[in-house]
Amino acid sequence: MLRNRTGVILLTALAPSVWGTTYYVTTQYLPPDRPLLAGVLRALPAGLLLMAGTRRLPHGVWWWRSLLLGILNIGAFFALLFIAAYRLPGGVAATIGALQPLLVAVFSAGLLGDRLTVRTVLTGLTGVAGVSLLVLQSGARLDALGVLAALGSAVVMATGVVLSKRWPAPAPLLATTGWQLVAGGLVLLPVALLAEGPPPSSLTAGNLLGYGYLALIGAAAAYALWFRGIRELPPTNVTFLGLLSPVVATVVGWLALGQQLTAVQALGGALILGSLVAAQLRPLPALPQPART
Repeated sequence: MLRNRTGVILLTALAPSVWGTTYYVTTQYLPPDRPLLAGVLRALPAGLLLMAGTRRLPHGVWWWRSLLLGILNIGAFFALLFIAAYRLPGGVAATIGALQPLLVAVFSAGLLGDRLTVRTVLTGLTGVAGVSLLVLQSGARLDALGVLAALGSAVVMATGVVLSKRWPAPAPLLATTGWQLVAGGLVLLPVALLAEGPPPSSLTAGNLLGYGYLALIGAAAAYALWFRGIRELPPTNVTFLGLLSPVVATVVGWLALGQQLTAVQALGGALILGSLVAAQLRPLPALPQPART
């Protein structure tokens, strides 16, 4: 893997880009109305595969840390996202989720001692505006529980990102990624069984292909890149890259599903790309103060 900062940013950006294809894969290849099952089969097999490959188990405090991080980054995040998706239009949920970089910036100031700058706030607000232009439709209805779930998903994911930075893992990246995926999948499993019932009795070749893509590419590979980015970059920079997901989802819908792409959406996409590029720029060094006579 590339060691320079630009290379790390580009590799980390692959993770949310892959996650942007989830909607297409889910609608085209997976059984309908089973999003929690998709979350379980996305996280648990991928985590078990990484743990089997690395042959490393948590030890000491990392048993409960892996469980907590897995709940925040995967288990609780997927569950709350599921509730928001069912009770809100997709554009509303995505716009609320775009608050995540701002939440990470605030949490980083409190837990990591990072400085919350005006530029970060303005860049974050620009990203939220871009997502709303890209995916939010006029007349979208609001549901109180759905809004709370969408906010909750952004909060738990933001907390997980900051805690992942605060607690540097002692094990290799693939091992710690596997720990979190297994923990998140195990927590999500009973929720999926209660909400959706047992898995379908028969799965088609397309279903298996879709689940395999989500597990191997959407979880094992993407989360490894995501957590590597958190290790080597400021967490706020990493979460701004997450704004690529709605951009990729919109482009895939346009290219593969024939969905309409308007000028307003194009403007929203431009604002998103501008905000995430601006977020990766290093702050200018302070000018030396003139000596007083």
